[in-house]
Amino acid sequence: MKAAQIQEKGGDFILVDIDKPTPQENEVLIKVEACGICHSDAFVKDGTFPGIEYPRVPGHEVVGTVEKVGNNVSLWKEGQRVGVGWHGGHCFICEPCRRGIFINCENAKVSGISYDGGYAEYMCAPQEAIAAIPEELSSAEAAPLLCAGITVYNALRNSGIRPGDLVAVQGIGGLGHLAVQYAVKMGMRTVAISTSDSKKDLARELGAQHFINTGNEDPSEALQKLGGAKLILTTAPNGDAITSVVNGLGLDGKLLMVAATMDPVEVSPMQLLMGRKSVSGWPSGTAKDSEDTLQFSALTGTAPMIEEYPLEEVEKAYERMINNKARFRVVLKP
Repeated sequence: MKAAQIQEKGGDFILVDIDKPTPQENEVLIKVEACGICHSDAFVKDGTFPGIEYPRVPGHEVVGTVEKVGNNVSLWKEGQRVGVGWHGGHCFICEPCRRGIFINCENAKVSGISYDGGYAEYMCAPQEAIAAIPEELSSAEAAPLLCAGITVYNALRNSGIRPGDLVAVQGIGGLGHLAVQYAVKMGMRTVAISTSDSKKDLARELGAQHFINTGNEDPSEALQKLGGAKLILTTAPNGDAITSVVNGLGLDGKLLMVAATMDPVEVSPMQLLMGRKSVSGWPSGTAKDSEDTLQFSALTGTAPMIEEYPLEEVEKAYERMINNKARFRVVLKP
């Protein structure tokens, strides 16, 4: 089969011909139809995730059909369309696993990092990492939902918001353009926050009732004029931008961060105390969370905006994503 490998830390993508993998007893072999490119794939390319062994094939937004199953696999059948997201399996032994909190497993695997991922014609994954794909979604549409989609959908549905609440989405990019759609379709009064008017029309098309251009007005003041946000979901990885919206929270408001950044966010205790406000974060989710995300997306017609590239153009496709030139997700089609 053909695959795109990173052969060393900081290396380029190398297209190689390697043997098609054989599933172990608890694994599923998938013929890849689409694989999204995610900013988190930089962990593999740059070698910043602990324990990566090279060469490695990245990719954790994978959709394809089951080619073969291991001897202990009974849930998945040949020909079934399935997906694999960021959460690539767990140990079933540690304390989080015994409590059913698999995403916090001490020995959790990550698709495309712990083992070879979807930048290839085939890949193997543990059966517990597999999610079923609804018929209503194309493979290319479904792929980004297995990371970008599940991250924002899972964060929103577990945040405590109720229909009619004021929900603000900071950043209208790969995560944010999905978060706006989900918030609207969950019945929220939805505010899109961006740095210019360039995405104002798009935000309206996605369903946002309000738009805040932080280049023209203070986002916290603008949110307070709307009554204060019950939830601010931050999707743009910029510490200063996240800091700037904290005072836009209303009573019992929550700042929920899903943007992966090492930038510090400045929040004083007094900003939180008087209004019983909170600051929190949320990771992606398990395979069941992926299925919930996909089913809600199919039910409500939520889909990512994508650019598609053949596997042979992986370098170009990766650069489009990593440099934020894509609108808004990039998908490889092996």
